[in-house]
Amino acid sequence: MAAIGVGLIGTGYMGKCHALAWNNVATIFGDVDRPRLVHLADRNSEFAAARAREFGFARATADWRALLSDPEVDVISITTPNQFHAEMAIAALDAGKHVWCEKPMATSLADAERMLAAATRSGRVAIIGYNYIQNPVMRHMRKLLEEGAIGTVTQVRIEMDEDFMADPEAPFSPRSEKASGYGALDDFAVHTLSLLWSLVGHARSVMTDLGKPYADRPLADGGRRTVENHDQASVLMRLEGGIPAVLMVNRAAWGRKGRIALQIFGSAGALVYDQERMNEFQIYRVAGPTGEQGFVTVLAGPQHRPYDRFVPAPGHSLGFNDLKVVECRELVAAISGEPFRAVDFAAGLRIERSVHAMAQSFAERRWVDVA
Repeated sequence: MAAIGVGLIGTGYMGKCHALAWNNVATIFGDVDRPRLVHLADRNSEFAAARAREFGFARATADWRALLSDPEVDVISITTPNQFHAEMAIAALDAGKHVWCEKPMATSLADAERMLAAATRSGRVAIIGYNYIQNPVMRHMRKLLEEGAIGTVTQVRIEMDEDFMADPEAPFSPRSEKASGYGALDDFAVHTLSLLWSLVGHARSVMTDLGKPYADRPLADGGRRTVENHDQASVLMRLEGGIPAVLMVNRAAWGRKGRIALQIFGSAGALVYDQERMNEFQIYRVAGPTGEQGFVTVLAGPQHRPYDRFVPAPGHSLGFNDLKVVECRELVAAISGEPFRAVDFAAGLRIERSVHAMAQSFAERRWVDVA
């Protein structure tokens, strides 16, 4: 297979993360041709040109649609604000490009459904950027679950917290606009749902409460604007197989920086993980004398592949951007027709349906089945 030609729309935090992944995937894995960084798009020509120089792209444009007609572009990374995902992904797929779109899939269920339809009719690969599932620790935890290391799963608890919106006087941002989605549900909860999908299965039914700790926020030019979505969510769930689960997310949790706290309880033990310590997990096995039972902490190492592609020694740690490189390799595998492990648009739509069912549950104050 010839080297993949890459287009990138958006050059903020996640745009740079995608650029790092495309630049590093061949170096890290060594079993793929080095992608060609062809065409980059951002909000104006001067800014786009500067980013292209920094990221290593050959061309730059202020018109993202120019990437659709570029014959050298095979795959397009979409890292723009949420409300633009659907239009850009559908246009890219209809133009015959593969798509790597950041989460969430879309801000409306109808748009997410149109995105899957576009991927289906195009025959192109389309995945969503849920890189936490690519953590070697997560892969090993899934293996342990498949092997029955903790017996039958009896309950799951998962939380995601950060404090970037904890200050009531933090300026109003697009994240608080209705146009960007429900708030914590599709900004945060989608990550936790991707982990649940990867480890134990999708949500089947949900009961939700949403919270808005601050009614408004200050504007840069004076005055205040009403916060239009919710920064907190608490959800009771039934997962596939009837497993009971609890989900709690909060974008206004002082002291939490990048926390995903996961506990999986089974009939013969438990697994525990925290994203703020993403290179380790804990396992409790019901074995040996009662007085000697306890959690064992396992540090990530070369035996937890593909950790070995980055670092030859255990305990030296991978980071967020490294997980994006792993996700990029999975995308390349999918484009090459190989087995891959990533959230494609079909799985992504199921996550979106879960989120919208949660919002419906809150609005109607009842349990809602996920379609």
